[in-house]
Amino acid sequence: MKRRSNFTVMTQLIKLIKPLTGYMLLAILMGFLGHLCASFLTIFGGYAVLNLLGFSAPTLTVIFICVCVFALLRGILRYAEQACNHFIAFKLLAFIRDKVFQALRKLCPAKLEGKDKGNLISIITSDIELLEVFYAHTISPAAIAFLFTIVLCLFIGRFHWLLGITALAIYLIVGIVIPILISKASGDDGIQFRTQSGDLSSFVLDNLRGLSETIQYGQERKRLEEMNQKTDALIINEERMKKIIGRNIAITNTIILLSDLIMLFLSIMLYQKGRIEVDGVLISTIALMSSFGPVVALANLGSTLQNTFAAGNRVLDILEESPLVKEITEENELSFSGAAAEHVTFSYDEEEVLSDISVNIPQHSIIGIVGKSGSGKSTLLKLLMRFWNVQSGSVKISNTEISQINTANLRDMESLVTQQTHLFHDSIACNLRIAKLDATQEELETACKKASIHDFIMSLPKGYNTSVGELGDTLSGGERQRLGLARAFLHNAPFVLLDEPTSNLDSLNEAVILKSLHEEREGKTVVLVSHRQSTMRIADTIYSVENGRMS
Repeated sequence: MKRRSNFTVMTQLIKLIKPLTGYMLLAILMGFLGHLCASFLTIFGGYAVLNLLGFSAPTLTVIFICVCVFALLRGILRYAEQACNHFIAFKLLAFIRDKVFQALRKLCPAKLEGKDKGNLISIITSDIELLEVFYAHTISPAAIAFLFTIVLCLFIGRFHWLLGITALAIYLIVGIVIPILISKASGDDGIQFRTQSGDLSSFVLDNLRGLSETIQYGQERKRLEEMNQKTDALIINEERMKKIIGRNIAITNTIILLSDLIMLFLSIMLYQKGRIEVDGVLISTIALMSSFGPVVALANLGSTLQNTFAAGNRVLDILEESPLVKEITEENELSFSGAAAEHVTFSYDEEEVLSDISVNIPQHSIIGIVGKSGSGKSTLLKLLMRFWNVQSGSVKISNTEISQINTANLRDMESLVTQQTHLFHDSIACNLRIAKLDATQEELETACKKASIHDFIMSLPKGYNTSVGELGDTLSGGERQRLGLARAFLHNAPFVLLDEPTSNLDSLNEAVILKSLHEEREGKTVVLVSHRQSTMRIADTIYSVENGRMS
């Protein structure tokens, strides 16, 4: 994870506000006027005391009217400020989630295959949600505190310049110095907490998926102990952060109390020297005492923002990460007329998987690829899909380098069925329509008949509207695999890549599917990876891959 300074994270997050600048300015204006109303409620109370004591002050009628107006405006302005801030926050959270999902789509699969899914879920949910604190409770409060400080310092300073300078120094200490010191004291606690939280999410998700195996082999106690250790470490980190927050609040309140006393003693001293009148003593002290709201809001952010900036740092990691395979959009559209891999070499990091591989895939042919597990067969299919770019050699479709074909055009021309078919927690029909969103019921049934799954679906109580459960766990491996094949038939792409398409099927279902593939060969080109000799019966040409080399 890239470590950015809090200032960098804040700058990057603020840039996202640009489309909502008008609402942000409105929130700042409403908050600024609202805090002025709140302070002047107390200040006019001081003028009322002066009036009762016989000193020069507005009449009680004027004071009463002003207090009523300030009180009413305070409520209205506070509501308006919060409404604007939260409108901005939730709009931006939706916008950020959209950008994160777009980034994940571009990073997938090359950059995401090895990443913890639980950690990604934590970023998409809780980390983005934490940014609400920044957008709704940080940006406008900081601007409000700045404007409010200027006005109050000028107001207090009109009694005597020394009082205004003193007020400014106090505001700076409470609103800037304390948050900076507390932020430094927090160190990397925020980053550690968000990282530990993501690790715990990954661990819990992993254990939920493997619960049956854990029970089968009697590892419940060991897994529970590991989960408790991770939870305890998270609690310890959170306790340390809470202590810093408590210390922050205690220090801030102590300084505020001392500041009020300093203002009182300083104004009394100036009064004794004849520099100010009684109203200067009372009103300046009351004004300071009633004006800490905006700067206290900043002081309290010193520790809580550590967690928020840590979350922002993790979100920016995804938004700023460059995909290994960039999307192509501006090339001419192609029709499929064959494919080829020429002298292809490919490595995952430093592990070479394919070495000088060449395969010719004529149009309307069925090409078989056999080899031991780990020999690079599946990798070759993924290179034909351009999930990764080759390090040397070339992969071509329709005599065009695959890196010069529009990504959407490439996806339209290809269908890939992997060994593990992913099913979403939805109905069978919705899972099938991923391959073709506007597919009719007749098209669904035709595809499922080719995949030898239609009769099974019709035997279910709700037929095609039956839910498959989370990750398709209500279905067997063979049933999931046949739904994956049905997707490929429904997509109706001219170039079909099948990775062990019959590994979980009995011989009868395998025969039905192979028959369907053979009948489709006039309009399809198929690359078929399999260990089964029976599957290879329909192949026109068979290549053998051993240790990343073709024979």
